[in-house]
Amino acid sequence: MSNTRVLPLLDPEVSDVAKVAEVVAPCCPPLTERPFTAEEAETAARMFKALGDPVRLRLFSAVASHEGGEACVCDISDVGVSQPTVSHHLKKLKEAGLLTSERRGTWVYYRVEPSVLSAMGKLLTISPAAA
Repeated sequence: MSNTRVLPLLDPEVSDVAKVAEVVAPCCPPLTERPFTAEEAETAARMFKALGDPVRLRLFSAVASHEGGEACVCDISDVGVSQPTVSHHLKKLKEAGLLTSERRGTWVYYRVEPSVLSAMGKLLTISPAAA
């Protein structure tokens, strides 16, 4: 039995998988395209806030770069803080929609969805109009 749940990028209120696809790609237009609306700024700020902590950024990077695109918590918890603190930071990354997880036996495996990385990349891309 799997308890995998696809999280929308920065919108924990969306639970329908079809709606998730709409929310995830993209979250916001490129920064150089036009000024953000208030809603777009809130969405991007939640993502950057989650990644603004060095431990969270290390955990996110460890998951994103792990072989196979997913990492067991047992493989990424060596970031210089206690296990409960690692769990707290992983929870915050999940709440921000940056990670998904699946429990397998006693271990939890984390994954960065490709659509999340794509949406983040689009946000920081120079739009053709600004180039």
